[in-house]
Amino acid sequence: METRPGSERILVAPDTDPLDGDVRWAPGKSLWLAGMTASALLLGSLCFSWSALALFLATSAVTLCAGHSVGMHRKLIHASFDCPLWLEHLLVYLGTLVGMAGPFGMIRLHDFRDWAQRQPACHDYSRHHAGFWRDAWWQLHCRLVLRRPPDFRLEPRLAGDRFYAVVERTWMLQQLPWAALFFALGGLGWVVWGICVRVSVCVTGHWLVGHFSHTRGDQVWIIDGVAAQGYNVRLAALISMGENWHNNHHAYPGSAKLGLLPGQVDPGWWLIRSLEAVGLVWNVRTPHNMPERPGLRRLTEAELRDGVADAA
Repeated sequence: METRPGSERILVAPDTDPLDGDVRWAPGKSLWLAGMTASALLLGSLCFSWSALALFLATSAVTLCAGHSVGMHRKLIHASFDCPLWLEHLLVYLGTLVGMAGPFGMIRLHDFRDWAQRQPACHDYSRHHAGFWRDAWWQLHCRLVLRRPPDFRLEPRLAGDRFYAVVERTWMLQQLPWAALFFALGGLGWVVWGICVRVSVCVTGHWLVGHFSHTRGDQVWIIDGVAAQGYNVRLAALISMGENWHNNHHAYPGSAKLGLLPGQVDPGWWLIRSLEAVGLVWNVRTPHNMPERPGLRRLTEAELRDGVADAA
C-alpha cells in the first residue's frame, strides 16, 4: 500500500474507490443527536432562564473555539502549531464536549473526507452535494460505507496516548460530570441548556456551516483536478470561530490561521496568537512558512467576475 497526498493516516490500495459505496443509517450517531435535539425542543422553553441562556452561550463558545476549532481541528488533525501535551489534551477534551465524536473518531471522519475530496471524483456524501435536506440526513444520521475503502492508521504518538484512548471510548459519557455540576448549580434548566441545547445546536450548526462551505459562497482560490472546492461563508465567521473560511482552508489546510485576508474574522486564530504571546504555543504554521498545495490557483479578478469559480 502507499500513502497519497492529503493525510499520512490514509493508506490506499490500487483498487481503493472514493465513489463506490452506500450511505447507511448510523444508529448510535443518529439516536445520540436525536435524543439531544428532542430534549432541547421539548424542555428548552419550559426550562428557560437568562442564566441558562448565558451558560449555553458561554459553554458553546469555549467548546467550539478552544475545543473544536483550535484543539480538534487546527492542532490534533492538522498539527498547525506545537504546544505542551497537557494543553493539547485540554483543548481536545473541550472539543470532545461539543458532542460530535471522540478524538480518534474526529480524525477518522476528517481524514477520510479530506482524502475523498482530493480525488478527481468522490461520493456526494463526501462533498455535501446531495441537496440540503438529504445532506442533513446523511451527515447527521448516517455514514458512508465504501466497498473498497482506504485503510486508516493513526500515528504512534496518538495511537499510544492513553488519555485519548479513554476519551475516545467514553466521549458521550463525558457530558455526565458537567450535567451533574450544572444541575447542582442551576437545576434542570442548566442541564437542558448547558448540555442538550448546546450539543444539538453545535452539532447541527457544524453540519450547516460544512454544507454551505462546500456548496456556495465566496472563493479566492480553487484547486485544480479535485472533486470538491471550498467556499468562504462570510456570515458565519463568529459563530463558527473562523471555520467558515473554508475556501482559505482548502488552499492552505495546514495553516493555523483560517481568516487569511483583511477583514476575515477568525476567533480561533485570536486564541492561538494569545497562547503564543504567553509562550504556550510555538512553531505556528501559516501560508507564509508553508509550501503551496499542489494544484492551488488564485482566481483573477476577471475569473471572479465571470463566475469561473462556480463553474470549477
